[in-house]
Amino acid sequence: MSKARKLSQEEFRTIQLLELDMLEEMDRVCRKHDIKYCISYGTLLGAVRHKGYIPWDDDADIAMLREEYEKFRKVADELDPSICYFQDHFNDPEYLWQHGKLRRTGTTFVRAGQEHMKGKTGVFVDIFIMDDCPESLSGMILQNIWCFFLRKILYARVGKVNAKGLSKLCYKCLDLISVDWVYKQVDKMSKKSSNSTPNRVRPLLYPLFDTMKNYHHGKDHFGIPKSWFLERAEYDFEGYKFYGTKDYDAFLTFFYYDYMTPPPVEKRYPHATVSSFNFNVDSKNVREKLHAGRII
Repeated sequence: MSKARKLSQEEFRTIQLLELDMLEEMDRVCRKHDIKYCISYGTLLGAVRHKGYIPWDDDADIAMLREEYEKFRKVADELDPSICYFQDHFNDPEYLWQHGKLRRTGTTFVRAGQEHMKGKTGVFVDIFIMDDCPESLSGMILQNIWCFFLRKILYARVGKVNAKGLSKLCYKCLDLISVDWVYKQVDKMSKKSSNSTPNRVRPLLYPLFDTMKNYHHGKDHFGIPKSWFLERAEYDFEGYKFYGTKDYDAFLTFFYYDYMTPPPVEKRYPHATVSSFNFNVDSKNVREKLHAGRII
């Protein structure tokens, strides 16, 4: 595995501004087609607490209910190709992860430990798909176990290279299972999702609830209210307006508890470790902001 590179302040801010361009373009397409999206997780926290990016946060997160995500997939080719393109496993079979991404056109951004992966790279914005959970707690627990297994099959393409000992052997075994088979299982689950059902929702193959700062019991540990993605409000973010859940306090308390208090300095670090990158900054919008001194 290649060594992770430390980004300069200007490089770090460039990532944020490249992602901001993509958020603006995605927002344009979604508004045109009445597609409900929400800035989520650290991006919503940044909007509420900082009116923009969390200063040490290097990514941007979008969430959509399954119905909205499928609508977006159908019109994603309307994104300005000079800014970004939409990527998922179905238009880039070498991209393995279940959630989609916006990729910045003309850039490369290789995650440390994933240099051997063949999917397209580039500065990105994650688009998480919120699918229905079963209504019963027992059903949610079983779904969580099944999703963990499926997620590890996909991650085996990374784990078989980077893991050690028994974990490496397990990943090599899981790597024998077809990726297409995994997506067939995901399709079976996702077809049960609907904006009109009362079920809680979750991203099926992303360990969202494993990383929460605030632990929950019962159904709260396996799914979140669907209403958070249907009832929305606009938020100021780096001088733009983006949609997020209307009940931001409940959402941010759920994930971060005392969300208005920043973590101690020693815990302020970026999410994505990168081994190589090329930003190819040709956006007038990005260049002007950098030259205006908008570097954190």
